[in-house]
Amino acid sequence: MLKGFHILFIATVILWSGYGHGARIKDVATVMGARPNQLVGYGLVIGLNGTGDGKKAKFTPQSIANMLQKMGITISPKDIDVNNVASVMVTAELPPFARPGMKLDAVVSSLGDAKSLYGGTLVMTPLKGVDGEIYAIAQGPVSIGGLTAGGQAASVQKNFPTVARIPGGVLVERAPPNGLDPQEVEILLNQPDFNTASKVEDVINDFLRGPYAKAIDGTSVRISVPQDKRRDLVGFLGLVESLEIEPDQKAKVVINERTGTVVIGEHVRINTIALSHGNLSIVIKETPRVSQPLPLSQGETVVVPETQITVEEQKSQLFLVPKGTTIQELVRALNALGVSSRDLITIFQTIKASGALQAELEIM
Repeated sequence: MLKGFHILFIATVILWSGYGHGARIKDVATVMGARPNQLVGYGLVIGLNGTGDGKKAKFTPQSIANMLQKMGITISPKDIDVNNVASVMVTAELPPFARPGMKLDAVVSSLGDAKSLYGGTLVMTPLKGVDGEIYAIAQGPVSIGGLTAGGQAASVQKNFPTVARIPGGVLVERAPPNGLDPQEVEILLNQPDFNTASKVEDVINDFLRGPYAKAIDGTSVRISVPQDKRRDLVGFLGLVESLEIEPDQKAKVVINERTGTVVIGEHVRINTIALSHGNLSIVIKETPRVSQPLPLSQGETVVVPETQITVEEQKSQLFLVPKGTTIQELVRALNALGVSSRDLITIFQTIKASGALQAELEIM
């Protein structure tokens, strides 16, 4: 029964893989004006169990005094000495076309020297956009998803207790400006490319059966909305975003030396080269030996080190990689050499230095 399930699963994957190999426009581009906006605000988290800001954070007592003054209580910041309050920065992302009353998530990050935000509550904090206008209000109990505990000799920490979230703790108070024009919209590619922009233009014009789309540059495609589609702009954009294209990409090899990860693009080609790779291993082993003098002699007992050096060089074959080799053939040749990911990094850097790599080499 289990074997039959695996066969059915593989058949299903093969069946689905035959249905379209392109990417939807919504996956490679966005509609100009339909973008999120970043919100930020300064607030206080109260109710902490002695893990709040210390005396080094001078702005926390001042903030407490300002908050109390708005509530009719006047007190000098110098007279405030509490450790159950922490100053924080609150950030949130306002989605496009948000409406008043929508609830969003907030990220709360300590601004002072607080040890933990566990168990605290964020006091009402206005969140502003880049234009300085207030678009939302954040308030509620914070959730850190971690812990910190310890004594004088040892401590333990899980995750980051000075960064927390408030699920649904942001209430939208003001809608962002609507940047959509019912007569003309613009599609912005996530990865600028002239070939991909031309393909988007062709696919949209084929769908609308007319020259309604025009690629402006390698990033944007401008669409004149047909007269009969202007009353239902949302439905029109939904149909446009669902169209599939074959996005083009640069020939690129990306190397992450920290993790040893190598990603090779589909269009990577190599000129004719002879490739050989081997490892040289040198082992140095020292064994201390004790040298004792003869009886009744005036010599001293000394330690004489004995060094053994062994050199091992891995034998490797010389592979000929012809011009225009595809990525499949290159991987097959490298696998035949038995190279590791660390070896791949050195190999591609050497091929690039020789001028034989017809691709961009990006090292992270």
